[in-house]
Amino acid sequence: MTPPQPVLLRRGDSGPAVAAVRERLLLTGDLVAPSEPDHSSALPDDAVYDEHVEQAVKSFQQRRGLLVDGIVGRSTYAVLDGARWALGDRVLRYVPEHFIEGDDVAALQTRLVELGFRPGKVDGMHGPSTDAALRAFQAAVGLVPDGTVGPDTMRAFLGLRRSVSGGSANALREREQIRRGGFSLSGRTILLDPGHGGGDDGARGAHGLVEAQLALDLARRIEGRLSAHGVSVVFTRTETTDGGSDEERAAFANSCDADLVLSLHTDHSASGSAHGAATYFYGHPDTAAHSDWSVIGESFADLLLREVVARTGLTDCRTHARTWPLLRRTRMPAVRLDFGYLDHQGDADALADGQTLDHVAEAVVVALQRVYLGESDTSRTGVLRLDDLRRHLETMRAQQARAAGPTADGTNG
Repeated sequence: MTPPQPVLLRRGDSGPAVAAVRERLLLTGDLVAPSEPDHSSALPDDAVYDEHVEQAVKSFQQRRGLLVDGIVGRSTYAVLDGARWALGDRVLRYVPEHFIEGDDVAALQTRLVELGFRPGKVDGMHGPSTDAALRAFQAAVGLVPDGTVGPDTMRAFLGLRRSVSGGSANALREREQIRRGGFSLSGRTILLDPGHGGGDDGARGAHGLVEAQLALDLARRIEGRLSAHGVSVVFTRTETTDGGSDEERAAFANSCDADLVLSLHTDHSASGSAHGAATYFYGHPDTAAHSDWSVIGESFADLLLREVVARTGLTDCRTHARTWPLLRRTRMPAVRLDFGYLDHQGDADALADGQTLDHVAEAVVVALQRVYLGESDTSRTGVLRLDDLRRHLETMRAQQARAAGPTADGTNG
């Protein structure tokens, strides 16, 4: 269950703000202009958030990987407002503490990636990494590295071809970073984000289950297992502290310089008939380009879901690309796991059993290790246990030592 966004506009509202939303939805093509003028809503003060606007908002949210609720909250409005800009429409520059957002920023980041520079995640936010990459590009082509995308910088972009081929540069960098880091989990920092908290209990279900408590319980079980493998585990919250908004949790993860973020939630549905587990990673559902797609996030999300389903019997609700704030704003790969519906009797029965949570915790550790094993991973899903994992890693270390050959003192390295 996603924490509710601060509501700006919803069905039944009217006024200039609704008129602005309608105008942006017309530009994106999600709202079709009426064939005849609607004089009742011609004036901004009379613009109405009606059924057509609500459906258009849902269409836009679905395409952009946002929470599909038909409500224009903070996140939806920011993405909707940014969708009206194309690269070159306005001057872009880095503004600390107030990042410029928009499709033009995403286009800038994509262009920098194609030319071999490193703006970080293609997230449509003009932050310090994008600014540094832009200045490096300007210096490389002989421009003043002022970090401003003006006419001269645009002409330089138009005159150059992409230098990275063979797939997404960001994807190649993510894979290379994993390869260089080695296969061991030891020494890595994993940030666990138990959803909700701080007075927000999230979903409730049978057996007195509460989402916030359940997520924290699972996080602790995961922590114990990861710590045994030498992993440093950081929590976004505890029972007595509040993790804040998704944006604040993402900022905390960035400040910790974590290797990976895992957010833990359960879900609920109005009908009570939905059930199963799902995972989410950062990606734009409406684009085929993988420059704005976390390949490692997708790999971990896919492995994690398959391990959870194989070990718990929960229904597979698939892996999905989303642009939710926590997934979008973290510099490192981030994945969200929704491990069941609390208002479904079968899921609630399973989650009320601590053994199920132990199975999910084990699935997390095994899936995480399989990400770092990369091409060396030949295990079948759902069969690898933690003891097996330790023996497997010891075997790999021994093979590496033998392959390194004897050291200067005559012993094996």
